[in-house]
Amino acid sequence: MPWPFLYLPGETLSATELAAARLDGDVVEVGEAYIPADAVETAELRAASLRPLLSPGVAVTHVSAAWVHGALPDPPARHTVQRSSARRLHHVIDNRLHYRDRRVPPEDVSVIGGVSVTTPARTLGDLVRGAFAGGEQPAATAIAMIELFPGLSGRAAAALAAAGPVSFKRPALEWLRRQAAQEEVTRYTS
Repeated sequence: MPWPFLYLPGETLSATELAAARLDGDVVEVGEAYIPADAVETAELRAASLRPLLSPGVAVTHVSAAWVHGALPDPPARHTVQRSSARRLHHVIDNRLHYRDRRVPPEDVSVIGGVSVTTPARTLGDLVRGAFAGGEQPAATAIAMIELFPGLSGRAAAALAAAGPVSFKRPALEWLRRQAAQEEVTRYTS
């Protein structure tokens, strides 16, 4: 599916032509692609820019999904993807990807720009669990997700509570529920 404001190297213009256009200020980089310098960078364009890296049956997750949703200004150096198909993948995954083989349930995936991306609630839950796995408190990316999507903490907590056994579920649930309570207090005092 062609995107009028998304230029992937080798489709309409070569990588060299796009690099020259970037130097001239005509286009800017977005993920693995380019957009006109005056175009609005949307979630659809961010997701579609990842098409050259992705194969069918994977979904963009974690920090990469947060970038697609708009919580980060710049894409991560290495994108995180997870299997979304029922069948295991038996082909080489691009070395610019961090691949997780555990399947993401279909209800936790939405299609944005023709690319499977975890929902904001699933993305927030993954970010919070990942922070606790590293022995840290959830980072600015999780807070940015909450600020972008009002009520997200509560939805993420409900989704995580309904999920099966996953690592760091208990501390992530506690943190998400505290954030949801804080959102309620802020909403009623504003």
